[in-house]
Amino acid sequence: MSDLVPVRRALLSVSDKRGLIELAKVLVENGAQLLASGGTRTAIADAGLPVTEVSAYTGQPEILGGRVKTLHPKLHGGILARREIPEDLAALEAQGMEPIDLVVVNLYPFEATVAKPGVSIDEAIENIDIGGPSLIRGAAKNHAHVAVLTDPDQYEQVAKLLRDEGGTTLETRRALALAAYTKTAQYDRAISEYLGEVWGQVEKSKEDFPATYSPQFERRNVLRYGENPHQRAAFYVEPETKGPNLATAKVLHGKELSYNNLLDLDSALRLIRNFAEPAATILKHNNPCGAAIAENLAEAFELAYEGDPVSAFGGIVGVNRRVDRATAERLCVPGRFIEAIVAPGYDEDALKLLTTKPTWKNSVRLLDLGAELGPGSPAPGGFDIRRVEGGLLVQDWDATEADPASGTVATKRAPTDAERLALGFAWRVCQAVKSNAIVLTQGCQLVGVGAGQMSRLDSVRIAVNKAGAKAKGAVLASDAFFPFRDGPDVAAAAGVTALIQPGGSKRDDETLAACDEHGMAMILTGRRHFRH
Repeated sequence: MSDLVPVRRALLSVSDKRGLIELAKVLVENGAQLLASGGTRTAIADAGLPVTEVSAYTGQPEILGGRVKTLHPKLHGGILARREIPEDLAALEAQGMEPIDLVVVNLYPFEATVAKPGVSIDEAIENIDIGGPSLIRGAAKNHAHVAVLTDPDQYEQVAKLLRDEGGTTLETRRALALAAYTKTAQYDRAISEYLGEVWGQVEKSKEDFPATYSPQFERRNVLRYGENPHQRAAFYVEPETKGPNLATAKVLHGKELSYNNLLDLDSALRLIRNFAEPAATILKHNNPCGAAIAENLAEAFELAYEGDPVSAFGGIVGVNRRVDRATAERLCVPGRFIEAIVAPGYDEDALKLLTTKPTWKNSVRLLDLGAELGPGSPAPGGFDIRRVEGGLLVQDWDATEADPASGTVATKRAPTDAERLALGFAWRVCQAVKSNAIVLTQGCQLVGVGAGQMSRLDSVRIAVNKAGAKAKGAVLASDAFFPFRDGPDVAAAAGVTALIQPGGSKRDDETLAACDEHGMAMILTGRRHFRH
């Protein structure tokens, strides 16, 4: 027996009218009777298509200002009846009900309503859909016989099936049912979170997290593989997320983004959004190997690249300004190879140059954030989460201080104005480096990084070694305190003149003494920035 179900009767009740008329035309052409309520019926009728008002079909007018219009046994009986059970069909006939083969419903825009400034709790509550979720869940439950559409983006798939096959397939109905349950789960979660916050039942603070945390994400695309070729991977995004971020960015050019590309691009965004000045960074393996700020973007990128040109080869570039022609020319210097670039936008001549460079034209990925990026751009929403075996770790996002170099001067010598500027830059870069993190900068150019070492002393040695001669006159940032004075001693021997670190070690006095002995200035921020 075929699993193909023709659509003889369809129920439509939508707030989002996109694609409605096109779908209704296909249904009518395939002989379906249309039932619709309120504005949905008006829109279909205005298009000249035959449609029956739900209240005329049920014999029950809308009541309570529209709160009750699709909550009727004649509708739910027609949706839930099992066509293979004679008793169900006999019950329909006895009650004067007809089977309904397709339900097209999208819900009141609750999330959009509560996102509006100044929305009242009464307005929010009136935008909690009752009949819609009931229809959706009933149709999804009886997916063996009924198809349910909850998003205009699904319409064309079913319209094509009706045109080509004359009905819906079981495979399609199952997929639509799953999408329907996901939709109602997200909807209920949004209502719960909003009311919990408004009524004070969910206290969003560092000390008190929700008793139950159930994040919902929608699959954007399946990736080629994960961190390694033997691992499967996919990219999921938060519904209604606001940019600038990877979920809202547009891919303008290049090969498919990989799992590792996305991790590096996200890290690049976290770094450059900390700067109001034109800023550029280059990421390799989730750590910055280059970073700089300057008077213009082209100069910032050049400084970032020259900080470690060997490591920069094949890196991920992030910038916080539109890419102009001058910056594109620096990116395209012969011998330079970039995997991907993320930016708030691209000038037309810059985009042309980047997409026609012979060694890049089929590979470099270009992402357009479509929005300005900097300290004033929207902060990430929700929580920072990480999966562990058997559970989740949930925390607030790590935000950088407005002026990290305004911390406490702990040494006899205070930093110069130039050193303060460099220390503030170094501290912001250090936040993006894997712990134990040490960075050296010459002015506002990253010249040395020690990342992910088990010993902070080893991180200092690596950063100094990477900087080479540029360590002389540089400043140093450490993401956490120095447990011993050996780190500052190594930095001083290389020519570092000033340090910035959180402080808080029981041997802070030894570190302070070392800095005073070497004539180095040191600022204590009182705030740690581990990144594990």
